[in-house]
Amino acid sequence: MSETTPKVDERPLLLRISTGTDWRSSVLIPVLAVITALVLGGVIIMATGASFSETMNAYLALLRGSVGSVKAISETLTAATPLILAGLSVALAFRAGLFNIGGEGQMLIGGMFAVFIGFSITGLPFYIHLPLALAAGIVGGAIWGFIPGILKAKTGAHEVITTIMLNFIALRLVDFFLKTDIFQREGRNDPVSKTVEDSAALPQLLGWLDPSLRVHLGLIVALIAAAFINWLLFRTTTGFEFRAVGANPSAARYAGMSITKTYVLVMVISGALAGLAGTGQVLGVLDRATPGFSARIGFDGIAVALLGRSNPWGVVLAALLFGGLRAGGQEMQASANVGIDLISVIQALIIIFVAAPALIAAIFRLKTPVASTQISKGWAS
Repeated sequence: MSETTPKVDERPLLLRISTGTDWRSSVLIPVLAVITALVLGGVIIMATGASFSETMNAYLALLRGSVGSVKAISETLTAATPLILAGLSVALAFRAGLFNIGGEGQMLIGGMFAVFIGFSITGLPFYIHLPLALAAGIVGGAIWGFIPGILKAKTGAHEVITTIMLNFIALRLVDFFLKTDIFQREGRNDPVSKTVEDSAALPQLLGWLDPSLRVHLGLIVALIAAAFINWLLFRTTTGFEFRAVGANPSAARYAGMSITKTYVLVMVISGALAGLAGTGQVLGVLDRATPGFSARIGFDGIAVALLGRSNPWGVVLAALLFGGLRAGGQEMQASANVGIDLISVIQALIIIFVAAPALIAAIFRLKTPVASTQISKGWAS
């Protein structure tokens, strides 16, 4: 082999699964993708007729609205909380080679389970009622995740198709049940559920400081979930099997791992995480269920998982960024007269650049990063 021949990583695949990708793929590419998206977002603002100074003022307003005050930080954390859980749901599935695009449906079903327990049971103390409502949301999401998981494992039905269809089913089931006597609030003709009991509501973390600060206990729940998924993936045999199946199902089967069990278990846990995200919305933000209360957060979770490189703590950071963009977008629209739709454009640009690392490498003259598909190749005996 000549001196100019690129070195090939000849470590066995199982070893590379445990050590992960290089730091460029995990950290540098996402950071540069965000920077590039913000620059292009500024170009778009100026293309609409704004001056450079007006564009900078718009971004300053975005910064103020996301971290410029205690209220701004509270709004950022409130927006990031369900994104953390939705992102973890997608990231866990990615690790096992699955694409869970059903976060919306899992959020809706989980939220409906939680809100039912929240308003139908009365007289329980907080420390019993709230855990029951949270558990109900987890169960609801897990059930909705189990369906595509078992279909994938037993029939080979593609999880993208089944989860998309289940999203629509969940959406219409919510519309239906919110019009029934069981859920619909008395005296209302529109689809709004009864209000959850105070004993089942997620308390505000900073309510003692200012009642308008909406960040709630769900943030702590989301961080605990991230720590659990990180432990599960990187500190347990089950997590190792998830990653091995995601890297090479055939090799994992040859090594004695159950592909069927892995697919079902991953989708159940992913659904439970998304269901917990929906639970946080109805117990911590809305105090009730309304049509589409998931607010497309389940789809945003895909973007969060991609930006976080399917690493639990990377997902947390990505969710904080997207939460800041959501919170700051309101201030940018109000004070800088820039449409909040620009935030969606910036988010889309971030995902485009994260999904095309070679493009970022070319723009910033980096060495070509290791692609995730390259890491999954090369099983060596």
